[in-house]
Amino acid sequence: MAEDAASDPEESEAEKRRHPRAPLQLLVQYRFDSVGEFLAEYSSNISLGGIYIRTDRPREEGALIYLQFALKDGSRLIEGLGRVVRSNPPGDGLPPGIEPGMGVEFVNFDLESVELIEKIVQDRLERAKPA
Repeated sequence: MAEDAASDPEESEAEKRRHPRAPLQLLVQYRFDSVGEFLAEYSSNISLGGIYIRTDRPREEGALIYLQFALKDGSRLIEGLGRVVRSNPPGDGLPPGIEPGMGVEFVNFDLESVELIEKIVQDRLERAKPA
């Protein structure tokens, strides 16, 4: 199994992660200190520790951003502070299968938001399991 992981960059990265990633395409609004308005892009995946946002204009690693996203039914808004921990600008340097965007670590979310993220991740991981 270690041989497979070494030959597949996505598997190698997955082994380094603290939390499993669940696929999730959701509109995420975010704002930086320097931007007065929210930008909106779609996520690719989410984990208990963070979210990957697809964008052609990722911020630099270490940048703090304010995130907001809602469940599809609009019933609950999740919001809090995140930190960019991975920046993948568009271009020829990206490995195959990696979308331009940024990995954002959740830094400061209220307890209700954290519990809802946990529920979303658990639900998505259950759906992704082979039958």
